[in-house]
Amino acid sequence: MPSTNAAATSVPERAPKRLTRFADVKKKLKKSAVLYIIIAPVVIYFAIWAYWPMYGVQIAFKNFLPGVGIWSSPWVGINHFERLFNSYYFGPIVRNTIAISLYSILIGIPTPIILALMFNELRSKRFKTIAQTISYAPHFISVVVAVGMLLFFLSPTNGVINGIIELFGGTPKNFLAQPGSFWSIFVWSGTWQGIGWASLIYTAAMSGISPDQYEAAYIDGASKFRRIWHITLPGIAPTIVILSILSVGGIMSVGHEKILLLQNGLNLETSEVISTYVYKSGIQNAQYSFSAAIGLFNNVINFAILLLVNSVARRINETSLW
Repeated sequence: MPSTNAAATSVPERAPKRLTRFADVKKKLKKSAVLYIIIAPVVIYFAIWAYWPMYGVQIAFKNFLPGVGIWSSPWVGINHFERLFNSYYFGPIVRNTIAISLYSILIGIPTPIILALMFNELRSKRFKTIAQTISYAPHFISVVVAVGMLLFFLSPTNGVINGIIELFGGTPKNFLAQPGSFWSIFVWSGTWQGIGWASLIYTAAMSGISPDQYEAAYIDGASKFRRIWHITLPGIAPTIVILSILSVGGIMSVGHEKILLLQNGLNLETSEVISTYVYKSGIQNAQYSFSAAIGLFNNVINFAILLLVNSVARRINETSLW
């Protein structure tokens, strides 16, 4: 009898607690309703375009037949991955992808920082505004237009660069026909197009550094270089680390649009990367399952590298994405 009474009395005590918790959650949702409405389009966007299509990853393990659909296509296991790893092109495309990415990272990380430091030292606001506008204007140029400008400058017949070479008595060169020049052309043209826009992030980070630190360093006799080294760079170090992690996390991802526009039969040995190989095999040759396997392999490697770099950054500098 005592146990029955205890059980009977315990049930009514739980109900109010659940109702109270529900009321608290409802109150919090109502209080932050505007914030949830603001973030809803972003959540919906990623749910539709990033997470919902992930069910189609299974075609990497199937022989996808468009006529029968994804679910009814026969399973083939890891056959597509074995075909990729045993392919003659696997080594060159991975090498080119990693080499171009590392080249881009080595050039793309320090150059915007240097440019932002130069902007930060300018005293004329008008000149600073004009210079910043000129620097990030190429970011808004489409890839097609940027490649067209690049071909105009590098043309072996009437290009500007070859015209300068001839002016000094040199011999014109077809730069895009030389495999050894492709990586530099791709990376430095991308740096020109994105350096100004990337520098805005560091400029914004520098604006958060207290002017009192610069004044104290100036009173103590610190030179301009010392103030940059001991105040500015440590102040933007977290931003540098975060952007570096994101850059390294995409080391296996090189966009195919620009490469396809610059690619030709003569530079194919250094210009063929994973993304262009996926495009050619998946879109042009309709090998959907094989291209999905390549893309899955690429994304898994990127994710693993991102986790590794983020973990190392958190242990060394205590700054990370999570």
